[in-house]
Amino acid sequence: MVRITEASQAYSFSRRAIVLGAMQGGVALVLAGRMAWLSVFENERYRLMAESNRVNLTLTPPRRGWIVDRNNIPIANNRTDFRVDIIPDRLENREQVLATLQQILRLTPEDMARIQVDLKRAAGFQPVQVIENLDWDRFAAVSVRLPELPGVAPTRGFARNYPLGAGVGHLVGYVGTASAEQFKKDKDPLLVTPGFKLGKDGIEKMLEDDLRGTPGAKRVEVTAHGRLVRELATRPDEPGKNVKLTIDALLQEYVARRLGTNSGSATVIDCTTGDILAMVSMPAYDPNSFSDGISQSEWKMLSEDDHVPLMNKVLQGLYPPGSTVKPMNGLALMQAGVDPNMRINCSGALRVGNGVFHCHRRRGHGPLDLKNAIMQSCDIYFYEMVRRVGYDAIAPVARNLGLGQKFDLPFSTQRYGTVPDSEWKLKRYKEKWTVADSLNASIGQGYVLTNPLQLAVMASRLASGRALIPRLLADAPRQEAAALGSTPEQLAIIRDAMFGVVNSGGTGGASRIQVPGVTLAAKTGTAQVRRITMAERRSGVLGNASLPFKLRDHALFVCFAPADNPKYAAGIVLEHNGHTVRNLDTPMIGRDIMTFLFDRDRAIKSLREVEPTWGGDYNQRAEAQAKAFKAAQAAPPPPAPEDAEEAASHVASAAANATTSNTIDSEAAARGSVEGD
Repeated sequence: MVRITEASQAYSFSRRAIVLGAMQGGVALVLAGRMAWLSVFENERYRLMAESNRVNLTLTPPRRGWIVDRNNIPIANNRTDFRVDIIPDRLENREQVLATLQQILRLTPEDMARIQVDLKRAAGFQPVQVIENLDWDRFAAVSVRLPELPGVAPTRGFARNYPLGAGVGHLVGYVGTASAEQFKKDKDPLLVTPGFKLGKDGIEKMLEDDLRGTPGAKRVEVTAHGRLVRELATRPDEPGKNVKLTIDALLQEYVARRLGTNSGSATVIDCTTGDILAMVSMPAYDPNSFSDGISQSEWKMLSEDDHVPLMNKVLQGLYPPGSTVKPMNGLALMQAGVDPNMRINCSGALRVGNGVFHCHRRRGHGPLDLKNAIMQSCDIYFYEMVRRVGYDAIAPVARNLGLGQKFDLPFSTQRYGTVPDSEWKLKRYKEKWTVADSLNASIGQGYVLTNPLQLAVMASRLASGRALIPRLLADAPRQEAAALGSTPEQLAIIRDAMFGVVNSGGTGGASRIQVPGVTLAAKTGTAQVRRITMAERRSGVLGNASLPFKLRDHALFVCFAPADNPKYAAGIVLEHNGHTVRNLDTPMIGRDIMTFLFDRDRAIKSLREVEPTWGGDYNQRAEAQAKAFKAAQAAPPPPAPEDAEEAASHVASAAANATTSNTIDSEAAARGSVEGD
């Protein structure tokens, strides 16, 4: 039996006390260390977290930088935007306030449903957009009734504005709200800030980083439950950078108007610098409509229009260049050793193997040298000469003059067509190049495809004798243009021939300019979009006026002026124009565009005389088209054709229109005989 003495009990108690004290001391040290860590080393972190819980940041959209022309005329700027938001935390009697707003602002049921959803998702201090782009009357009506509309916040902000409307639609693009995919990708809270819009197309999209600017911010103090306590200091936004283009805004607007009712495009280039002075694709969408939020009806109208207003034809349209390449081909022939004085007899047709290749002049032109072959646009001359030298001798010159070339411009999409040769065909189709391929390519048909910008570049290089690089951004450095691989004498022959096209009895006499002391040099062109059979030739080729729109020939035109000292060059392509209306055809359009560059008053006076016959300018025609489209949509559908033959006719007509697209694909290009211009 163990005896427990008083001494042993005292010892045991002391030992336990020491252990317990050590443990307590250790815990105290840990707590003290943790408190020191939190108060010293983590102080900033928790201070920021506490501040974040107490203060919330609301972003305000930055003003976008302006897009201006070479003379600082605004092409895209910002206008005052009246809008109405709701601050959910301040909202009282929600249903009554929303009902009052619906009445004052004439909100649709769709608007009300969206607002309800946004209110459920928004934080208490985060504004919810009710409506934007308000007129002053409705904005004022809300402002005077604010005492009975707690939580409603009328705001003056900024919205994108395009003074020239559709005249610059494809040039600058448009802005719009960010998509859900963009927000998921970037996680930038600015993208979901009411009133913020970013570039969606064209220059607005490609130069978004420069144009966007830095958002402003408004700090508000809130409770732990997110209730607003008071507003704190605000930080103003910083506007984006201005972007200056080489475009001449007045010329841009004039060209857009002068294209009239055509589906087409025109590009004007400064022959001394390579600066693009105008880049117009018509018809076009109004970027103001897209920025404000395009309606379903307007979108449907644009997407169903057979003139394709949603496509930038300057860069995305591909066309057989037709006879516009004959001056270039002539230059290539001389470089290949062809004597420009050698004559070829044009009888109206040339048989090659089992095929017959026709000239556009059925009875022929008789004997012609190079200059007169270009002036009269004789197909037989180029058939024969290119057959002799081979198209492989032509293709490098075509590329050197800009065809098939992609240029460094601020656009996301650019189609650059095809300059074919034997190597290209073997790689693409696993077939050898044929004589027929050379003949078709010699008059700008067959596999040859270009976009309108390339044609304008070709004209500028023929005019200047240098490989000019087109430039659109005024602040971008100019690239030095190397000399073309042609002699001055060869270039002089081509320019003289193009002068003769207009001024010495050639095919472009209608484009003769009326400005004293200024002459125009040009080349006309026609590109078929359908194959003409021998049976049709025997019975009589149908005129373009007798054909559906989509089966009519394209009309093309390249030019420069003054002919003796070129300053400006242009390329014009009109889809399915068919040369059916004289003052809407390429020669007179080219003439008037060049007239504007030398005598603006004369050009504007001429335009004002004919524009009313087209239904007004492009804004007036678009307004009339929208009204007609809405009326057609509201009208009852026409009765189905009762007669089977009539029904078949409708189907055949629809199929004919559907099978011919506005952009000619190389696989669909005619390989047989084709007409020139």
